[in-house]
Amino acid sequence: MMLNGESKMQTRKASGYMEISTKVTIAGVELKNPVMTASGTFGSGMEYSEFVDLNRLGAVVTKGVANVPWPGNPTPRIAETCGGMMNAIGLQNPGIDTFVRRDLPFLQNYDTKVIVNVCGKVERLAEEPVDLLEINISCPNVKEGGIAFGQNPKAVETITAEIKKRAKQPVIMKLSPNVTDITETARAAEAGGADALSLINTLTGMKIDVHRRTFALANKTGGVSGPAIKPIAVRMVYQTAQAVSLPIIGMGGIACAQDALEFILAGATAVSVGTANFHNPMTTLEVIEGIEDYMRRYQVSDIRELIGCVK
Repeated sequence: MMLNGESKMQTRKASGYMEISTKVTIAGVELKNPVMTASGTFGSGMEYSEFVDLNRLGAVVTKGVANVPWPGNPTPRIAETCGGMMNAIGLQNPGIDTFVRRDLPFLQNYDTKVIVNVCGKVERLAEEPVDLLEINISCPNVKEGGIAFGQNPKAVETITAEIKKRAKQPVIMKLSPNVTDITETARAAEAGGADALSLINTLTGMKIDVHRRTFALANKTGGVSGPAIKPIAVRMVYQTAQAVSLPIIGMGGIACAQDALEFILAGATAVSVGTANFHNPMTTLEVIEGIEDYMRRYQVSDIRELIGCVK
């Protein structure tokens, strides 16, 4: 005989099963859990949907979208490094018209929040089914000057304020780690009216092929990501959490639940899984399950109890 809902709950309680809440809120948008994808590592979810149940994710963060198609940088554009990888993709994307026609309708089939990473005009998305906008002001792999104003606090404040005037959805500013003091740009984004922050983007690096005696990437430099940068990212999230009152989405080298929990304990409201998706498409789901196991193991009923609890 099947148990009804009440009987199931009684059985769970009798067996020591603990009800938990993994819900978090970013700028008024509630996520079922704090785990999302990092822009540029998950497409718009189409490629991964046969491996990952997108309904289980807190949010899908799309690859960067520009107002017109961008071809990106010449190849080679990816290189392995110790404990991670380097990329110089250059924000290759098909443009916002294709994104709105093809990708957004696909994402509407799933019960997950949609965060669009924008590297162009935000007005085009004003009436689209998008929950949050992540503004890319910190990509180190393009020559359009994004990294320059992403490193300048005054420019960050100005561009944030201008975007806020035009955006209908809440705005997340994605910060560059390639600065002397991450709290300066964080405070500038807050002063400009940002609703949330995401950090960190990749660190600028270089790799040389000693056998060919040339650069491993055609762009010469690229963004370093993966486990090797995690301690730097955790430190920057902690510093930023002490400096501003905005919710933070932490990222940088997350490959398991323990990694994600480090960011949450340091002050992140949510986390993004990036590079790990390339070698293990199931990473996001493993992180979600691992966080739930941790909460039950340590008798944490609400994940909000963990956010920023390490001082």
